[in-house]
Amino acid sequence: MAESGEALSGSAPLAGLVPMIYASDVQRSIEFYRHLGFAVNNKVEDKGTLTWAWLQNGKASLMLARSARPMNSGAQDFMLYMYSPDVAQYRAELEAKGIKVGPMQYPFYSPRGEFRIEDPDGFTLFVSHAD
Repeated sequence: MAESGEALSGSAPLAGLVPMIYASDVQRSIEFYRHLGFAVNNKVEDKGTLTWAWLQNGKASLMLARSARPMNSGAQDFMLYMYSPDVAQYRAELEAKGIKVGPMQYPFYSPRGEFRIEDPDGFTLFVSHAD
């Protein structure tokens, strides 16, 4: 087994990793993530229904896919961490846009703070400092 930080022998390096999350309504989720600074890079419709989108904000990418089953945000199958150079300023900007933001917390691993928000389907996003 490879040690921490060591790639498996013969493994080719990856060019990137982009999370894809399910959404009950891709367009509604796009509008929410636009408030977070994301722009639509690409999207796909099927029979007039938006089924997939690729969002971009600087180096951060996110794919949204229309869920074929009922959403279960309470299961919290995943959480997303986003990083900002100025967490407090980003939080204030989101709050000014009407996004419900959680209080600033200062856990040991995030001494400059982090806060929590939820997307339209109730999935958790944390915002922490970039370094």
